[in-house]
Amino acid sequence: MLLLAGATASAPPAPAAEPAMPPLVVTIAAPRDITQWTAAGSGSRIEAADIARTRPTHASELFARVPGVWISRGDGQESLIAIRSPVLTGAGACGAFQILEDGIPIRPAGFCNVNQLFEVDFAQAAAVEVARGPASSQYGANALHGAINVVSPKPGLQPWTLGLEAGADDTVTGHLSTGSAHWRLDARGSDTHGFRDATPTGEQKLGIGHATTVGRWQVQSRLAASNLNQETAGYILGKDAYRDAGLRRDNLNPEAYRDAASARIHSAWRTAVDTDTALSITPYARWSRMQFLQHYLPGQPTEENGQRSAGLLLDLHHRLAGGGDWRGGLAFEYAQGFVTETQARPLTTGSAFLQATRPAGVHYDFEVSSRLAALWQSLDLPLDAAGDWRLLPSVRVEYLDYDYDNHALTGNTRDDGTPCGFGGCLHNRPADRQDRFTNVAGRLGLRYGDLARGQWYAAWSSGFRPPQATELYRLQRGQDTADLDSERLQGVEVGYRRAWADLQIGVTAFGMKKTHFIFTDAQGFNVSDGRTRHFGLETEATWRPASRHTLSLAASLARHRYAFDRAVGGGETIEHGNEIDTAPPFMATARWLYRPRRDLTLELEGIRMGPYYLNAANTARYDGHTLLNLRADWAASSRTLLFARITNLTGRDYAERADFAFGNHRYFPGQPRRLFIGIEWTP
Repeated sequence: MLLLAGATASAPPAPAAEPAMPPLVVTIAAPRDITQWTAAGSGSRIEAADIARTRPTHASELFARVPGVWISRGDGQESLIAIRSPVLTGAGACGAFQILEDGIPIRPAGFCNVNQLFEVDFAQAAAVEVARGPASSQYGANALHGAINVVSPKPGLQPWTLGLEAGADDTVTGHLSTGSAHWRLDARGSDTHGFRDATPTGEQKLGIGHATTVGRWQVQSRLAASNLNQETAGYILGKDAYRDAGLRRDNLNPEAYRDAASARIHSAWRTAVDTDTALSITPYARWSRMQFLQHYLPGQPTEENGQRSAGLLLDLHHRLAGGGDWRGGLAFEYAQGFVTETQARPLTTGSAFLQATRPAGVHYDFEVSSRLAALWQSLDLPLDAAGDWRLLPSVRVEYLDYDYDNHALTGNTRDDGTPCGFGGCLHNRPADRQDRFTNVAGRLGLRYGDLARGQWYAAWSSGFRPPQATELYRLQRGQDTADLDSERLQGVEVGYRRAWADLQIGVTAFGMKKTHFIFTDAQGFNVSDGRTRHFGLETEATWRPASRHTLSLAASLARHRYAFDRAVGGGETIEHGNEIDTAPPFMATARWLYRPRRDLTLELEGIRMGPYYLNAANTARYDGHTLLNLRADWAASSRTLLFARITNLTGRDYAERADFAFGNHRYFPGQPRRLFIGIEWTP
């Protein structure tokens, strides 16, 4: 996983062979492939064999393999992402990380979903790639702190493979894969009652790939779809409530739910223009829709949102004389999205102020059309005859236009036009308007050496995140216009990596500063004048001390601090120099892979989450936790693979995520010890 290759693999066969070290040769990468980023930067690639061994039911189980990354698990398939960052919540959180599938963003800029990892099938991917640090020069808008790219399995000879897994909480997961020279089918379905009360979740994912040749063009197309139906549980309350076996299972919001569906299709057309030039043209289309109960708000309004979008990517790759490379491209995209928020019944609990300012009826109902255009280019230039020194600059210019159309009454009235008490309703619906954002992102990298002798690299990079549609047009009373700027992040990093016969290691030191950080202030206004600072050290290593043993480590030590003073929402006050809440300074995952026989594989995984603060004032703290997971695969025959895994092997009481707000400690409790067993059969 540490050192990357441009080629990908389909789902692996039964683990009958000795584990091989990760490939060391970087081949020509497809457009926006992670290998371009790691030429002088920090990136990781989780290969198909590691994905298959992990058998993740949630993204948090898989991304623990990557240093500096934490996928914070909510309830069901909900999650929050941290890549060289805190876990971000509220305004400014959604869209800080670019999520791609085969190099294409799964959602249009401005229409993010903070939980959008449940829309991609990472559990059956050929690989999952992570770029850490500001990456907008390569991946565009929203790659502020980094990017995640899910690489789909490609068509190829693949016999029918059927899998079934069953385990705790009446969890059943099934999958099938098959392929030919021109087609590939991957399907997956899962159903669970959930370990907390009244939290059943069902999800289905489908991927269909097709490859063909049309004249001089190599064409690869893919259709991907997902569906999620989830009954949701929120936080449990009280200091250390996650330690109480009874409270841990409680669902204080049994009425909460989330229903979401998505579909994406793209077709990549690639051809050689001449012996030194390759052209790629990729049209794509996307659709998503979601409905959920905002159980965390007084009145519990229902939100429904969705988007339809289409775009075109054009990439050109040219080999330069003297061993250099030039890449450039264009991107065009059009999207239409909508948001509605409706409160079904009058609020009858809470203060008179809450009851008066949160009326029943429509709070928001608007559509937003967007247009995006981007131009980018990058160079890989040798600086000496031997090619030991290489300069890697890149730049991207991106334009985004929003056209907002309010379908409800303008202002902060009820939906029938009557005023609310206490000076007006809480919600405010701005008048129709247009907003435009132009952003430039750059990167300058320098690399020396090669993996066999040791490779040094240094890079400066920048990222941007335009304000999302909901931050601009979903306002509270007193704010008729959200005058927001794009968030910007600048970072520097210095790293070293080397590969010996049985050992590979990489170390990176980084520092970053964010400006125009978007947050909600004490008045409930969305503003963009915050600043933060981030610095740290990351390492990942793989060591094979003997033929049957492989040891791996992914660890990070980082500090994330506020660089401004402000009273903010929820009664909190940010002070310059304080640690950002929900930002663990230390995270690490260690794994021991052992093959006592050619047909048997065992993996023991230890995950350490260090202590972290729960509020901006740094007065509440979570002590952290250490978890152990055990996995076993047995190839009973050439056609049958039996497997088992135990999560939280020691039965540790822990919190998936801890928080402190409105005077309460709040937790998403971690799951107790869980056993899963399954079979994979190739007819």
